[in-house]
Amino acid sequence: MVNRVVTTVALAAGGYILARQLMKSRGSDMHSTVEESIEVNVPVSKAYNQWTQFEDFPQFMDSVHEVRQLDDKHLHWRASVAGKEKEWDVEITEQIPDDRIAWRSTGGVHNAGVVTFHRISDSRTRIMLQMDYDPSTIDEKIGDALGFVKMQTKSNLRRFKNLVEQRGTETGAWRGTIPQH
Repeated sequence: MVNRVVTTVALAAGGYILARQLMKSRGSDMHSTVEESIEVNVPVSKAYNQWTQFEDFPQFMDSVHEVRQLDDKHLHWRASVAGKEKEWDVEITEQIPDDRIAWRSTGGVHNAGVVTFHRISDSRTRIMLQMDYDPSTIDEKIGDALGFVKMQTKSNLRRFKNLVEQRGTETGAWRGTIPQH
């Protein structure tokens, strides 16, 4: 028990010091990027179709409580960020069926990114996710410095893989195109 407390305190202190050093080296406007990929044993259209079901994201994203699709291009998110509930709006800035979905936040938590779908074979797809975000609180900066966002992203992609591979079919699909802007 004492060892756990000491370890936790040491990690928190180290994360705090690391976050402060990163802030000094990057300036006060700290910007981070996470890039992860995973291969899923489903055709590209099935992986893409399931990903377009944004309201299903809480089924595989452990910190996401709710995603509401407001219209074809706008979403409202509610999730835990560094242990605190936050909400933000997102605009889809580009969507090409079976290829890519790009977004940016328009309020609340600052983030933007793109998820791309790559056909490996008729029954195998590589999903690549890149997300830029701005940790704003000290807790978020420490978590970022310790790699928690990267670990969570990797874990979320593994859960998506399990979800899409275990289902017999997608829960839906949106095949519309949103031109880049």
